[in-house]
Amino acid sequence: MSRPRYKRTSASPTNAAVGVPVVLPHVVMTIAEDGTMTVSVDGTGHEPEPFAPPWRREDFARVLDQLTEQHRSPVRVEVRETDGSVFTDIITPGKRRPTPEPEPVAPAAAGRELVVLHGEGFVSGEDVAIAVVIGHSDAAPDGTARALLTADQLATSPTREVILLGRVSGTFTIGHSQ
Repeated sequence: MSRPRYKRTSASPTNAAVGVPVVLPHVVMTIAEDGTMTVSVDGTGHEPEPFAPPWRREDFARVLDQLTEQHRSPVRVEVRETDGSVFTDIITPGKRRPTPEPEPVAPAAAGRELVVLHGEGFVSGEDVAIAVVIGHSDAAPDGTARALLTADQLATSPTREVILLGRVSGTFTIGHSQ
């Protein structure tokens, strides 16, 4: 008597060898008239993070990425539109890519041209952000602050604007550097 070429396994809710559930998680996304979206997974509501605004139609891809990553498996998606139409698909998780290490920033070389922006109205000693936040500066005792930037750093801004933001006072200065 010949033996089968395959190995039988006992019935289980998941196929452990492959890691794919026998039944895919069922995601239902219902779109409201105002563009907000409710999401449920296998009949249980799936809400945004606490204090986050309600999901909108634009969040569709982000929510699906989050759910496929969370379940680490494909999901069956059903989108119910306000006009009664229904779209169904199976979405698979994206490929996991390692996060690249940030390259170390070289200190400013001697002789580089620096540009300056001054602001006023800050609280003495408060931390003042420089946006696009590439560093921090401290406010002087008289409430003034300045940002020292290299020309290369400033060149990354298409508007060439610099923002100083006081994290305590809420004071901000927007301007073009000198």
